[in-house]
Amino acid sequence: QVPLVESGGGSVQAGGSLRLSCPTSGWTSGNRYFTHCMGWFRQAPGKEREGVAYIDLDGTTTYADSVKGRFAISKDNAKHIVNLQMNNLRPEDTAMYYCAADPGRTANCYSGSPGLYQYWGQGTQVTVSS
Repeated sequence: QVPLVESGGGSVQAGGSLRLSCPTSGWTSGNRYFTHCMGWFRQAPGKEREGVAYIDLDGTTTYADSVKGRFAISKDNAKHIVNLQMNNLRPEDTAMYYCAADPGRTANCYSGSPGLYQYWGQGTQVTVSS
């Protein structure tokens, strides 16, 4: 199995909600994914990739200003799944969303460049209609 596989994307009307999930496989020895930084990123056609939400080892979360108050990242430690709850969706949220893991850090996961996140899922498409 691939280590990260996102799911839960789809098409919704503005104001609707979606929940993305990222179950992990591999890295089970030492539970490396869940003892390091995890994050969600998104990229729209013709736009730069941006970080959306991050979660540290201790559970501290950080959000992009554009989604703060609408999105929530969480971890299910029993099932080894990272979730992204997205509420009050807007057309500008339309993008491909990626789950990613940084094997080198445990705190301040929002800092640095996306290149620090070395493990990525295949992406799941989110489309929000006006």
